[in-house]
Order: sequence, then C-alpha cells, then structure tokens
Amino acid sequence: MTPPEVDDRTLGQLLRSALPRDPNRRLVLVHGRYAPAARASFTVDVGDTIRTVTVADEHSVLGVLDAWQQHRDSGDDTSVLVVTTGVPDNVLGWDVRGHALRQRTLTVDRAEIVAQRFGAGEVEPRVRREPWLLDALLTAEPPDGWSRTGPVLTYAAAVRALVAVRFGLDDAAPDAGTLLEWSRTTGPDRFVALPPAEQDGLARWLGETVGPFAGLFTRLVRVGRATDVLPLGVLVSLIDEPDVPAQTMMAVGSLLGDVVSDERSRDAFVTAVLGTLERWIVHAEGGGLGAAEARDRVGEVLDRADTIATARGIEADDHPFLPSGFRGRLAAVAAALTPQPDDTGVPAALGALDRLREHRIARLLPERVAAAEMAVRLMRWLALPEPTEPGPVAHAVAAHLRIGGWVDRALTAVWAGEVSAGAAVGHAFGRIHDAARVRRDRQDQRFATRLRSWTEHAAAAAPGGALLVESVLDEVVAPLLTENDAPLVIVVDGMSAAVAAELGEQILDRGWTEISRDDAGREAAVAVVPSVTRASRTSLLAGRARTGDRNAERDGFTALWNRHRRGAVLLHKSDIAGAAGRRLSEQLVEALADPATVVGVVLNTVDDALDHGREGDRTGWRLADITYLPDLLDAARSYGRPVVVVSDHGHVLERSTASEKGGDGAAAPSARWRTGTPGEGEIELRGPRVLEGDGRVVVPWDESIRYTNRRAGYHGGASLAEMTVPVLVFVPAGDRPVPMGYAVLPAESTRPDWWNGRPTASPPTSVPAPPARKRKPAKVVEDTQPTLDDMPVPAAVTPVPPAPPPTRTVGRRVIASSRFTAQHASVRRAPEPVQVADLIDALVAAGGELTGTAAVARLGRAGRDPGIVLAHLQRLLNVEGYPVIVFDGRTARLDIDMLYLQFGLGGS
Repeated sequence: MTPPEVDDRTLGQLLRSALPRDPNRRLVLVHGRYAPAARASFTVDVGDTIRTVTVADEHSVLGVLDAWQQHRDSGDDTSVLVVTTGVPDNVLGWDVRGHALRQRTLTVDRAEIVAQRFGAGEVEPRVRREPWLLDALLTAEPPDGWSRTGPVLTYAAAVRALVAVRFGLDDAAPDAGTLLEWSRTTGPDRFVALPPAEQDGLARWLGETVGPFAGLFTRLVRVGRATDVLPLGVLVSLIDEPDVPAQTMMAVGSLLGDVVSDERSRDAFVTAVLGTLERWIVHAEGGGLGAAEARDRVGEVLDRADTIATARGIEADDHPFLPSGFRGRLAAVAAALTPQPDDTGVPAALGALDRLREHRIARLLPERVAAAEMAVRLMRWLALPEPTEPGPVAHAVAAHLRIGGWVDRALTAVWAGEVSAGAAVGHAFGRIHDAARVRRDRQDQRFATRLRSWTEHAAAAAPGGALLVESVLDEVVAPLLTENDAPLVIVVDGMSAAVAAELGEQILDRGWTEISRDDAGREAAVAVVPSVTRASRTSLLAGRARTGDRNAERDGFTALWNRHRRGAVLLHKSDIAGAAGRRLSEQLVEALADPATVVGVVLNTVDDALDHGREGDRTGWRLADITYLPDLLDAARSYGRPVVVVSDHGHVLERSTASEKGGDGAAAPSARWRTGTPGEGEIELRGPRVLEGDGRVVVPWDESIRYTNRRAGYHGGASLAEMTVPVLVFVPAGDRPVPMGYAVLPAESTRPDWWNGRPTASPPTSVPAPPARKRKPAKVVEDTQPTLDDMPVPAAVTPVPPAPPPTRTVGRRVIASSRFTAQHASVRRAPEPVQVADLIDALVAAGGELTGTAAVARLGRAGRDPGIVLAHLQRLLNVEGYPVIVFDGRTARLDIDMLYLQFGLGGS
C-alpha cells in the first residue's frame, strides 16, 4: 500500500498532539511520503517550548538509519528528527524503533488532524469516508487557519469551508446565481487545477446542495467552457421556444458537444441562466450603485450568445433575450407600420409592439422602444376619421392641446428615429412620420383659414368663445385665490402643447393633483399675433394685449393683481437663483412664504433652447431639463400653494433638410412673421390682437417656412403648435378641497385614446366646447364658418371605456358575492359597493391599471389622498392579505386572476 502524502502542516499538528506525552524524544517515525514542496525544516510549539523539526523522507532501512545517525552526530539535543517512511516496523527493527516516539512508526489520522485544525473534538463519520475531503482540507487550510465550528466537524461545515476557499466566494453555500457569476471570474481556472478526486467530490456536493443545475454547470466548467456558460444557457433556451425549426433545434443541441446532460438538468440550467440575467437586468434598470456594471454584464453575455448563434447558423431573430431577437421584433413592428385610412392594420402593429415590449432587454433600451411606440401611436391616430372643415378657433386650440400636442410629441420622437435600426426600420418610421406630418399640415391650414376671420374682430371683450392669453390670469388664476392661499404662476416661455404633455405627466409624479375648469380636459388659450415673446408673454402677464419688455411685464403683473386687491411679485431668470448654499433666492422664498402674495416666475429654458440649438436632436423634455422648475414645484407644495404652469406661445421645430429661407427675408423682423404679401403656406392676419406691423402681418401656417437663419426651432407663426397656449393647473395632492369651479382631472383624461392601451369599440371623435364664461354682454365676433356643433374634431377620450351592462360586469359580480358581503361588513370606512364595482370595471376596461387620482374619483372621493382611500379598498378586497389591489403611490393595479379566485367568480 502506497504511504499517504504528508506535509509540514500535517506533521506539525501530529507533533503538537503526540510529543507532549514524551517531550524528550528526538526521533519520530511517521508512515507516509513527504510532499516535495513541503518545508524540510520548521518549528513547532510543544507545550511551553519551541522545538526545531527536521524532516527526512527515507524509504529503506539504511536510509532511515543513516538519517538518524546524522541527526545524533549534529550535537543538537533539542531538535526533533521526523522520518517519513514506508518501511514496516518489523523490518526496521528495535535498533531504530527503540529511539523513536512510542517505539513505533506513527500513522497520521488525517480526520483527527482536520478536527484539531477546526478546533473540534471529532468529525462526522461521513468526513472520514471522503478521503478527497480530508486531503483537500489539509492542503487548502488558509494562512490564519480554519474557523472554529464547534465540538463536532460536520460534513456540511467542512465542505462549505473548503468551497469558500477553493471557489473564492464569500458565501460558503452558493446558489445557482452565485455560481453563474463566479463562472465569469478566474475561479473556474482554479477549480480545474484541483486534483480530479476533489473536483468529483465538489461536483457531487454542488449537485446535492444546488440541485440539477449543478450537474451540467460543473461539466461545462471542467471541460473549459466556463466563460460561455451564460451564453450557452441563453441559446439552449431556444429548445423551449414554440415553433422552432428542426434545423435550429439540431444546431442548439450540438452546442453542448460531448457534455452529457439530461432534460431535468438542462431545464434547471436554462432556468438559472435566464433568472440570473433577469436579475441583472432589473438591477441595471433600477439604476443606483452597480447598475452600469450590471448593464455591461448583460450586454457582454448576450452579445457573446449572438456571436455563437451566428457562427453556428442558429436563427434567433425572435429570441426573448438576444439582441438579434430585439432587432427582429423591432423589424416586425416596422413591417406592420402602414399608414392607412382605417384601423385594419392596427391590431398587427399593436401585437408586434407588445412582442417588442416583452423582450427582456427592452427595459434597458427605453429610447429604442419609445420610437416604435410613437410610430404605432401615429399609425393609430392616422386611422381615425379626419375632419374636412375648420372648427372654431377656441375648439381648434383645445383639440390641439388635448390631441395635436400628443401627435407632435410622437412626431418628434419618430423624426429622431431609432439610432441602431436598419434601413427597413428607418424607412418605415419615415413613412409614418411623413403621413402624419401631411395630416398635421392640413390641420394647420384649416386652422389658419378660421384664424384669419376670427383675428379681424377678436378682443378681450369679444373673444368668440376662446380663452385669450391676456385673459388667463383673470379667468383661470384669479379663481384660485382664497383668504389664506395665493397661486404660484410659472411661465414656461415657449412651452408647446407637446412639451406640456410631457411635463404634465411628470408633475403628477411629484405629489400634485391636476384640476381643470373643463371636465373634458386641459384648457388652452390663444396667443396674440405674432406669437412671439415680446407680444404674447407681455400680454399674458399684464392681462391685456400689448408688447413690452421685462419691466412692462413686471409692472403689468403687479397692477393686475392690485385690481384683485392682492400683492404680487414677478421674477425673471436673474432673480431666481439664491446665494451660496441656497437654491432659490431669498426674495423668492419670502414671497412664497407669504400666502397673500401672488408669485409669478418666468423660466426661459425652452425658448433659449430653440435659439441655442439644444433641442435639435432631442426627443423630449424632463422636469429637470427646465432649470428651477422642480425646485419651484417642491417649494410651492411645501407652502400649500396651487400652481399654474402656463406658456406664452408654442413653437415649431427645425425639421427641414433644405437650407432655403421662405418669404421675403428683408421684410422679416423675426423667424416666423414678416410684412408684405402672403405667399404659399402663409396668411395675412390683421385686427386688434395683431401687435406688430401696424396691426397687419404675414405669418406662415406651414411649419417648414422660416425667414431667418436656421435654429433649433421657431415661433411667431400661425400654426396650431405656435398659437396654442397650454394652461395646466395643479394643487398639492392630499385631502384638501378643490377650488370652487374646478374639478380633479385624472391623468387618463389628459391623454387621447390612441396614445395608451387598446382601441375602444367606438373611439369618440369630438371634444366638448370650452366651458361657458360669465361675461358682460359684448359684441359677438362675426363668424360665417360652420358652428361648433357642426365641427367634429378629434379629442381626448374619457378616462376609461364605458362599462358593460351592470348585471354582467365583473364589478357587479364581485359585490354580489357572499365573500364581498362578509368583507364589507367587517371593514370600517369601506367604499360603497356600487362605487367599488365601478372601479373594478374601470380597471378591467383599462387593462388593470389606473392612476391613483382616477381610482379615487371612481370611488366618489375625488381630491382625497389616494393612499388613504385605496388603503380602505385594499382592506376590503385583499382577502387574507392576497394582493387583489396594489397601489405603489402612483398607480392602482388589479390582479384579475386573484380577484376571480378570491371572490369565487369562476374562470377568468
């Protein structure tokens, strides 16, 4: 029998336990072979003394005798000679054994030594039955020793300690995800360098601990394919995809080569790989510490998987994880984009878009998905009926704010396109953009026709049913005044309906509730002519049609609010910034703290961006992009002030590819208005609200016309985007009364039906007229065009589709159930059953989600704090804690399957 290999650490532990019984012995015989790399001389603590140890590896009687003789002749009476040998005791004889410790050759009990190194009295029997484990524990001991485990060293504790050292893992009991991350380190190289017996033992333990996944995983590591473990798992998942061609199945099967696997281990392997990638994606999506690294890991793995697929001829253009699958699904969306006069192609486009959104990396590529979403939205809009006659000006600007602005928002994103898209995708986006732009041009032309006759007579005393920009403060803002409250008026210079659509959504996420005087949606005012800052902003802030500079704006603002017996402060850009350590100026903070003072702030970010070219390739605006806007909103909320976010005019963007200027540039003081004779794409406007050109100007309705050098965008013209002035009104969210004359405006009612969700059976095609305003009798503007009732204009839709008949709805079935009756009787302050049914039906119709504002409105508690109201609803519907209704602070979500189960409604 071959003697076991021992090293200096094994001998040291043996001497510590054996020498104290006979401390004067200088010869120790040990059955074994001394490891070549072990130290030939070392010291060991024996009781209170330190003994020097010399080791000789001799496997003959003469060798043993000679080593002992030389040690005796050395003259060192304190050192110990250890001779490792395979010579039996009966061959050595008593001449040598008589000098040796215990007069015999000692056998190393590796299990006992291992136990001592762990500070244990004994080891679990299984540890003794695993020679590979004992060998590994003796050779892998860290410099500072093994951690103490207790009186008995168990098999599980021993292997976990070994794994922590061999795998380099902090977690001594790794799971599948930990091992997959470990596969991307140098750990696998160290693993395959271990003795085969130890590799086998660790693989068995991983199989027992981690499950079937470990079998295929360790086999791939042992054949040197650790770096491709994750990419291979992604590709092997193709086996589970429906309708995979036989050729692809064979190519995927060949990926594992000679690595033996069964279906159970393969399924576990794929599940672990995809689960790990999903976890990384969630981490990357959430931002924060390590998000960029997680994103890079995902990209590396999936790019490598795509490379392998290409090399092996594997078709994966619909794979739910691979970048090629994302590109394939994006191409499918593009293929479904066909501008049609009806909605026959819409279902295919929506289905393709759903597939794209479901792709796992879609969440990491929001800008690429957004371009496809916007293109499909434009396709849905193009499928709606188009009015052929112009509507009244008031109706047109309202429709533009509620619909046209969303169209323009989508057009901007689709114009920018999809940076990584192929030619086919780019061409498809271009076709949709151009078709939508042509339709918007027709709207602008029809609007210009009506605007021309309206402008001749329109004035504050005779607005023709329209809200004028110079009347916004009196008609919209003044009603918000109370004895202890005054509003904050934020003028976002140049904010178009498209920009307002984006900012309005984001403001709601900062703890605000939107309100309006018009149940149909947000209100829009009409800019003065030309729609430039000097005229329109001064008119807005002074409360009358006039031109002027900042001083005129400030004086007019103060005078207007003095007429309402209120003090007022108007601040421009240079007045807003605070001193060191303060974001807002002391003057602004003091004004906001005074509830009797109306505060106005002018923000120039959007208008400046048009001049300085910062919006040329942008596809949207965030609150943080508007300097000081988030700070002003937070300050206003802390003081409980209502906020009115209003523009003075809108703008059009530079989207042409030509460099020619339109019209007579010499007669153009501005980019979008001039004097002279109108040409193609232009109209002449005159009347009391035309504040330049001696009351007569030429302005383009065609957005591609400009009179000055190229910039990022322009204003001053007669297009809907320029003449529409968005007026958004907000109050701090919570249990506070809504100002008289206003009602809560759910987020759903601010968006057109074609923007979100699925088409309803009968999409509405008209918008109610603006609310009637109490005025003194005034001259009516002569208008020979058809009346409002004759003019159907596309409009924002109601928050959710109409519910089915009461006796058949899901909500009615819920409140009729015995479980609901019992719950309602036991829950305090529970909403009324009919209102609960209405909310359930609204959630079902809206695809399972509504904003908290819309949900509480359905419960008849508009304006109340959604968190408090929905908490009562959750106690009612979330039987035994199961999440039928979930509210995340912004959105209420219904789990329809859980609802059916908990209230016994049968199959969903």
